Amino acid sequence: MSLFGTTSGFGTSGTSMFGSTNTDNHNPMKDIEVTSSPDDSIGCLSFSPPTLPGNFLIAGSWANDVRCWEVQDSGQTIPKAQQMHTGPVLDVCWSDDGSKVFTASCDKTAKMWDLNSNQAIQIAQHDAPVKTIHWIKAPNYSCVMTGSWDKTLKFWDTRSSNPMMVLQLPERCYCADVIYPMAVVATAERGLIVYQLENQPSEFRRIESPLKHQHRCVAIFKDKQNKPTGFALGSIEGRVAIHYINPPNPAKDNFTFKCHRSNGTNTSAPQDIYAVNGIAFHPVHGTLATVGSDGRFSFWDKDARTKLKTSEQLDQPISACCFNHNGNIFAYASSYDWSKGHEFYNPQKKNYIFLRNAAEELKPRNKK
Repeated sequence: MSLFGTTSGFGTSGTSMFGSTNTDNHNPMKDIEVTSSPDDSIGCLSFSPPTLPGNFLIAGSWANDVRCWEVQDSGQTIPKAQQMHTGPVLDVCWSDDGSKVFTASCDKTAKMWDLNSNQAIQIAQHDAPVKTIHWIKAPNYSCVMTGSWDKTLKFWDTRSSNPMMVLQLPERCYCADVIYPMAVVATAERGLIVYQLENQPSEFRRIESPLKHQHRCVAIFKDKQNKPTGFALGSIEGRVAIHYINPPNPAKDNFTFKCHRSNGTNTSAPQDIYAVNGIAFHPVHGTLATVGSDGRFSFWDKDARTKLKTSEQLDQPISACCFNHNGNIFAYASSYDWSKGHEFYNPQKKNYIFLRNAAEELKPRNKK
């Protein structure tokens, strides 16, 4: 695994298209470039579960496609397959056995992609784009949870065209996460709902948002016993909230921190503030990564409340990130997130997915 993070001869082709800018700042961290990356902005990334031998990476894009690569221990990436929707793909997830990938799209459907047969079938339908998709594996049921801009959360058993259950949301679903037996959904107008999934999904608690601006991304974290115990929530205002569900001391244990901002802190100049586009927790260390519209990723230790590392700045936003199942690989996508509107969209600019060795850099500060 030590080859992750080593440099190889990338960046040699196609960089001249970037015009007069320094041609090499598309990969300032010298990370491994995934081959044949999507032709439009990359909205979601997901690594295969530990049940599957090896590592497979899925990415969904605004070119309406979802792609699968095998990531070898050498760092080499091999494109394996791809499937299409008729609208941008906003979210992807895996089944727990690694045999299927679920995809959510602006075409108002979700699909189930059987990787063995390379067939994809529609398994869900909404009245508006489907923003989130998660596989739920409970002792007594399995299903797919979809969250949509039609203000519903639906649960599907993948064999029926009708949902097992429909739960009304206060607003459009913007982001969600699931670690059984907990789900958290964040909506427009700063709505925040925690669900319990035992026996059957039900609303557990509505939470007043700890953030004052639009919710962008959410990730559940686990306690030392490996049980989901809280979540990290990111907003468009360069801020992340760490929120425990049942903390011993809510006023002390729950907190927010600023991130993805340019250094205007001690000057009279206004600070540039960027959206937090993604949050991912390291599966071994419990530390976390955030990625932002500023084109940087940062690694954090929430328990020591300290920053572990910040990357150099890429020449475009980082739109998504994820860790592989053992935390050795950190994947992040570099592509325009439209955070500055259409004027800043450059169709000539390539989209990239980078892979970084994450084994060392995410170790907590004070390992006891």
